[in-house]
Amino acid sequence: MTDQLQQTLHDATAVLRSALDGDGDAVVGTFDEVVDRSGLAGAYGVAWCLAATMVGDPPASGACALDFPDIDQVGYDTRWVARFVSAYANHDAATGEALFGAAVADGLLPDCLLTLAGSTVATLRSRGTR
Repeated sequence: MTDQLQQTLHDATAVLRSALDGDGDAVVGTFDEVVDRSGLAGAYGVAWCLAATMVGDPPASGACALDFPDIDQVGYDTRWVARFVSAYANHDAATGEALFGAAVADGLLPDCLLTLAGSTVATLRSRGTR
């Protein structure tokens, strides 16, 4: 395992611990530390790792469809998470990167990452994993 991958896993674990504790400030703070240390690419790696945690082993490429009725009626961050996780499930890093860049450009990346962390925790809890 490379040092960079190990650091990404460590950061994702820190985000999840904070989210499990309900500490949104610590979640955002961890992402801020990652950006300070590794730039937006580092934060993207942690976000991709959270998506992987939600999905588990994704099926064959292109086999997943986003099934979220009325997705356009929910908040930006919720739409972003649904689409980002769908991109992960479909092995579509280019779409994941585009979504990440759009959230940065829109000034909503912290909200999206906080929602992603919360959604990941909710998924783990629904599976009985803690």
